[in-house]
Amino acid sequence: MSIVKINVLTVPEDRREVLEQRFGARAGTVEKAEGFEGFQLLRPVDGTDKYLVCTWWRDEASFQAWMEGPMKEAHQGGQGGGQGGERPKPAATDSTVWSFEVALGVEPGTSGD
Repeated sequence: MSIVKINVLTVPEDRREVLEQRFGARAGTVEKAEGFEGFQLLRPVDGTDKYLVCTWWRDEASFQAWMEGPMKEAHQGGQGGGQGGERPKPAATDSTVWSFEVALGVEPGTSGD
């Protein structure tokens, strides 16, 4: 059964567009990762400053391989960073990762009727 990683990002109002642009610019990178199953960036609409970055993985090992490879490289060098480049200011002021196993899932057309 899949695992889900949810990165909870605290993003001030004036940094929201920056965050969304950065994720948009990196679109396509994670899809190539072994064991990757899906991604969503959820924008808050109820007055909170928390964005949710949700990813689905085949297993914990796949997620850890992504974190130690492409994700680590993106955050160390990434856009505007790395060797001699000025790293851009982070869009988020705080980050927490939640981890879950999928205990039950329903997809369209799979209700068992």
